[in-house]
Amino acid sequence: MIFNRKHTYISIFFVGTMAFGQVKRPNATPYTNEGTFEKFKKKYPFTTPIDRPVPQNIGIDKDVEYTNINGLSLKADVYYPLDRSKKHPGIAMVHGGGWISGSKENEKFMAMELASKGYVVIAIGYRLADVAKYPAGVEDIETGLQWLKKNHSKYSLNKKKMAVLGESAGAQIATLVGVKKKNKIQAIVNVDGIVSFIHPEAEESTYAAYWLGGDRDINLKNWTEASPLEYVDKNTPPTLFINSSQPRFHAGRDDMMKKLKSYNIPTEFHEIKDTPHSFWSAEPWFTETLNVTVDFLNKVLK
Repeated sequence: MIFNRKHTYISIFFVGTMAFGQVKRPNATPYTNEGTFEKFKKKYPFTTPIDRPVPQNIGIDKDVEYTNINGLSLKADVYYPLDRSKKHPGIAMVHGGGWISGSKENEKFMAMELASKGYVVIAIGYRLADVAKYPAGVEDIETGLQWLKKNHSKYSLNKKKMAVLGESAGAQIATLVGVKKKNKIQAIVNVDGIVSFIHPEAEESTYAAYWLGGDRDINLKNWTEASPLEYVDKNTPPTLFINSSQPRFHAGRDDMMKKLKSYNIPTEFHEIKDTPHSFWSAEPWFTETLNVTVDFLNKVLK
């Protein structure tokens, strides 16, 4: 067999790059409110599970198909005020779970409470990393938003007053959707999610690498493109950050707030002291998260 030295080196480089670029699937566990509380209660014995009845002034449409992609039905839950005497602002909620786990059901308590306070809320199920890598999940949230706007009459929605709200990985996605001008979002609520994968404060994680299709060095394009901080400009909507006391989930926040303030765009942050990540999944932190969110959204959307 005759080897061409040049081609052999190229082949070895290509195969080696593919091998080193591959990211092993993270050992992700199911991500639920109940499971998170079970983890909390040992270290934080004062916490309790979220337990709230369905408010009497709302309706809920469960498992509504908002799109179908090659036979894959993507569904959302819509929580809406029964009061049809006026149009209500809307909120798209994006669950967390490291881009690989979690579900729209995690949003039910927050969604119910926000609907009871006069918001049309859509909790969107989206394709996770095992099903489709970035940007599929982001595109799904955008599609869910468009579906809700198209159905504005059914839910008495004011489609010109829309917010996005996400937690953890869902906060990164929600913020990315919110900063893109084409989506016409009027408010962002980021609950303990990073706003940059490439910021000096950002820690490289296997969860991000698995979703983004390779390590940062291998696929810097995706890591940059998926960073909301890169898009902040004079058109970015008012943004609220609600954070734990875990610094790694704040990556890029201070610089984003600095940019927003330079454009005189309202922005706030609220740190819930001595809290772990996923604090919103248990009481008393759920109630604090809800109250801060409602106060902010009432100011910028009503």
